[in-house]
Amino acid sequence: EVQLMESGGDSVQAGGSLRLSCEMYGYRGRSYCMGWFRQAPGKEREAIAVIDNEGKTTDSIYLKDRFTISLDNGKKIAYLQMNGLKPDDTAQYYCAAKPLHRSLGGYCGLAAFEYDYRGRGTQVTVSA
Repeated sequence: EVQLMESGGDSVQAGGSLRLSCEMYGYRGRSYCMGWFRQAPGKEREAIAVIDNEGKTTDSIYLKDRFTISLDNGKKIAYLQMNGLKPDDTAQYYCAAKPLHRSLGGYCGLAAFEYDYRGRGTQVTVSA
């Protein structure tokens, strides 16, 4: 069974930074995608960034200037570095993962519904 566990959420003031971590357990395949998404109360779920096991990233054009995804492939830990946080960034942040089948034309996209596994999330609260 694949499990994802996020950590690093906190309450910070506007302008601050946080680094979130997501560790994947139980995945036995060689290739995979991991991504970060967020959802605030009353708002649509939003994709932030995704990364494959070779480090190729796809980023939201709205957040890429402040948020950066990275990966420790050996440990299967995805990180999200968030800088210049704003009150609008307040949300539940969660990571998701899926197998990547490159031979079948697979790729890591930003559509959350494509991801098979999802963590419980970690809360980020940004105050003005």
